[in-house]
Amino acid sequence: MNRPRCRRPVVVRGLAALLFGLSAAVASGPGAVAAGGPPPGRAVGKAAAEAGAYWTAERMKAAVPSTAAVRKGARAHGGPVPPSRPFDGLPQVGTFFWTDGDNTGRFCGGTVVRSPHRDLAVSAAHCLRSPDPKKRLTFVPQYHDGQKPHGVFPVEDIYIDQRYYDLGTDAGARWDYTVLRLGEREDGRNVQSVVGGFDLAIRPGYSHRNVRLIGYPGSSDAKYPKPLDCSSSTHRYTSTDPGAPGDFLEIACAGYVGGTSGGPFLVRGGVSGGYALIGVIGGYHTGGDTPDISYSSYFTEDLLDLYVAAVEGDPPPSR
Repeated sequence: MNRPRCRRPVVVRGLAALLFGLSAAVASGPGAVAAGGPPPGRAVGKAAAEAGAYWTAERMKAAVPSTAAVRKGARAHGGPVPPSRPFDGLPQVGTFFWTDGDNTGRFCGGTVVRSPHRDLAVSAAHCLRSPDPKKRLTFVPQYHDGQKPHGVFPVEDIYIDQRYYDLGTDAGARWDYTVLRLGEREDGRNVQSVVGGFDLAIRPGYSHRNVRLIGYPGSSDAKYPKPLDCSSSTHRYTSTDPGAPGDFLEIACAGYVGGTSGGPFLVRGGVSGGYALIGVIGGYHTGGDTPDISYSSYFTEDLLDLYVAAVEGDPPPSR
């Protein structure tokens, strides 16, 4: 059988045009904020300084995956499974850390995406859907080996589709993505100004031959964990579980245990000439039932709506 040819994200350029328009509106509108700088009147970096002091190497190491991000069971994969390898990560990809209502440290992956205010990241909604308090919720770009090489960025707002709140992680699996607005670093710089960002691809297609999957595992034999890196192909998976309906990206990569949720599916060919984000580990059964097969909800205009709301500073949906 002929395999479908891989294709580039089909609306990345359209999204780039939208971002250009939003950037112009932001720059000319009242109360505009200069790219990379803090909003007027805000104490520069206070929240980041407090978060940086709290999230020591030992506390980050002790954090465990979000309660909704633990893989359970097994589903056989019919072909070879490419291996993953630990590495030092990418500047645009990192980890969200927070403490829950029991003061247990939690974590989930995320990726910085290009935006007019240079302050947005995308992750999996199942990591952050719970009403449990998210205390000290902070993004650490390129976290590895207990290090914070680019500093820390406190989270200011979480944008999750209302249907995901209402339906839950299974019935709402097709909306398992979230946009997060990040506060500035201690020196007043925004995250994209520090580490860059990837293009966000809406309706990118399901079949891609060369996809890079990055995830932060919830267990490691090393003193401090490193992220995992793997290259594989994706295709369309239509759920056979009536309790978790939808079409999802599916990828085979070995070793993506609980904790890798929120990690990015990346393809070359963004408008900027680098990577584009086409998915995050989540969706079907919050990312999959086995460490060797991972899923993502399909990025549609519903994600774009969250992105635009975050750019414009609208109030996030409520639980």
